[in-house]
Amino acid sequence: MITHRERIQAAMNGELLDRPPVALWRHFPVDDQSPGLLAKASLHFQKTYDFDLVKVTPASSFCLKDWGVEDEWRGHIEGTRQYTKRVIRGPRDWERLPSLDPTSGHLAAQLDCLRIIRSELDSETPLLQTVFNPLAQAKNLAGNETLLAHLRLYPESVMKGLATIAETTRRFVEACHDTGIDGIFYAIQHAQANLLTLEEYKSFGLPYDQKALEPARDLWCNLLHLHGRDVYFSLLCSSVLNNVEGFRFPIINWHDREAPPSLKEAQQTYSGVVCGGMRQDTLVYADQAEVQKEAADAIQQTEGKRFMLGTGCVVPVIASHGNIMAARIPLPQWERG
Repeated sequence: MITHRERIQAAMNGELLDRPPVALWRHFPVDDQSPGLLAKASLHFQKTYDFDLVKVTPASSFCLKDWGVEDEWRGHIEGTRQYTKRVIRGPRDWERLPSLDPTSGHLAAQLDCLRIIRSELDSETPLLQTVFNPLAQAKNLAGNETLLAHLRLYPESVMKGLATIAETTRRFVEACHDTGIDGIFYAIQHAQANLLTLEEYKSFGLPYDQKALEPARDLWCNLLHLHGRDVYFSLLCSSVLNNVEGFRFPIINWHDREAPPSLKEAQQTYSGVVCGGMRQDTLVYADQAEVQKEAADAIQQTEGKRFMLGTGCVVPVIASHGNIMAARIPLPQWERG
């Protein structure tokens, strides 16, 4: 038997396996307000399904509460919380953001969560911490409409705020590195055509991504998540995102069933592992046969190589145990032509 680490590394090397790596992740609402409870919930989820990696999924506000935002749980099926207080109202507010210390407050609590999980998780099971990129954090500090308006009307102020967020994120990633994680799950939400032009993303996204990612350059299991529709997949394929010296994303995840490119198309331009193949709706509303049918189609698209089975985003908290198990059960090896 090969370990989870060995299975993922074999996929990175383009090897054909008895089954592809499988990784699903979800939010744990209410529990995610305590580092100890989030750690226990994450470990219980992994003990139940034995996925090939553990992606720790705190509420998106974990990195923002020390700046003063507030949110609450209102029952969203994805397990996300609703923001009830923003801290950016006028353009000058971006310039007043202080840098945060990752060893105190809510950032320190998340580091405690990682230490608990790492101490109890099999060392051969990769552990990834979710990191929201600076623009995604800015969205939640201000609200998306305010962010986009300020970005176009007061770009210099927004850039000062993004620089502060990027430095805070860099320091947090550095502290995460020291807990023994294997990679970061780097979530980008604004690299999509319905929000920003590609040139806007290159101006307001990439420089701050590069700063935030610096401490993760030697982690072997970094995973990029491009969230949304009409994403700029070319950011990765052209290595624009990878121009930090020595940095690469060996795994990429996006909503491949809802937005281009398909898994097959992506593998024509990207040499790493593509992660996806299943719709969130399939896990919630379909049956086990449909789950495995969708997974089998994904394996056929990729010929079982450089592929990790997952969804385009989080597993909704209302997904059935049986459907999750259907994704986790080793799939028959794809038919050789």
